[in-house]
Amino acid sequence: MMNHIKHEAAIPNPALKPFEILIGEWETIGTHPYLPGTTFHGHTSFKWLEGGAFVIMHSEIDEEGIPSGIAIFGSDNATGEYFMLYFDERKVSRKIDVSFNDNELKWWRNAPGFSQRFTWTIADDGNVIISKGELSKDDTTWEKDLELTLNRIK
Repeated sequence: MMNHIKHEAAIPNPALKPFEILIGEWETIGTHPYLPGTTFHGHTSFKWLEGGAFVIMHSEIDEEGIPSGIAIFGSDNATGEYFMLYFDERKVSRKIDVSFNDNELKWWRNAPGFSQRFTWTIADDGNVIISKGELSKDDTTWEKDLELTLNRIK
């Protein structure tokens, strides 16, 4: 016999209200400077998890070279900070810092030998996102990384 646990905390997290604009299905297209001449096509989705306590993102690219991944967004209401826990098909897992102001979502990870940062700019109508990434291998010099355009699937 299964016990059913009542999840009283499976409710909307008010700190994640800005993420509401992301909820839905997105078609992605992009490029990466390490794979010139390749246009990537894929799909990204954002959904509320546990009644809105968290946001989960799934991302997949059809072509080889960019890993499919899963991320969970959460918050620390005492500090006003956001975080992402990321995992992908390469078995890579990372904790990433996040900010969300107006129409700009940023996430970054500073780690010796390999740091990344991404800026997602959300169009005023909420149906297009332009993502630009950068990476650093020496903790000083930044170079272009994955760039994506996400179009909301209606």
